[in-house]
Amino acid sequence: MTIHPTPPSSPGHPLSTSGNEAEHHWLHQQVDHLLVAVEHELRAAGPTGLSELALIRALQSDRWALIGPVAFHEPDRLYPVHFLLFHVLYRLRDQIGESGESLQISPGCLRISSSVPMPLASSLPGSPDALREFYLDLSQYFMSEATIRDMMDRFWSGAAARKPDTPSAVNAGKVLGLDPLPVEFSTVKQRFRKLVMRAHPDRGGDTGEVQKLNQAFSLLKAHYA
Repeated sequence: MTIHPTPPSSPGHPLSTSGNEAEHHWLHQQVDHLLVAVEHELRAAGPTGLSELALIRALQSDRWALIGPVAFHEPDRLYPVHFLLFHVLYRLRDQIGESGESLQISPGCLRISSSVPMPLASSLPGSPDALREFYLDLSQYFMSEATIRDMMDRFWSGAAARKPDTPSAVNAGKVLGLDPLPVEFSTVKQRFRKLVMRAHPDRGGDTGEVQKLNQAFSLLKAHYA
């Protein structure tokens, strides 16, 4: 039972010709397996926790083999893996919260703690946690590629209003080997794709390096917007 970047309801997936019942049965099995594996990995990591990418890598290992190859540089292909992982994380947070533990959830740090932190404004009684509601809704797993791309476009159009300062953009350019920054964003895209292909884990690269490249590219995309 391995998560692949293509949801069961998408063309090309082995379950694409099955009914909704088979799709949801497959999905709930994935969640059950991931709940066990994710809790094990986070407890083994201790107080330092894990990044989302480090957790994905652990779940791809021979020990679990729960996640197949992931195209980190293609948001619409990464989305199903990211969504299902965060669905499990919010489920796990609710479960361990009953015993007085907490789970910090962010792409940069996933960590189980024995102490319960002060409630955030978004989690106060009467204040809905929009992220939790989104990730716990399993129907969002079947979001179409067009919807995912539209969501990313809306995210970046909002990020354009918060352009990074020039020193930050220059430093991001250096990560991609672009010094000075090129005039056209198309040059940045070409360089990014070339470096990501080299650094991809499937080609013997390093997931941490891919993360650095993604962060630099995201900042430059906002800079050129």
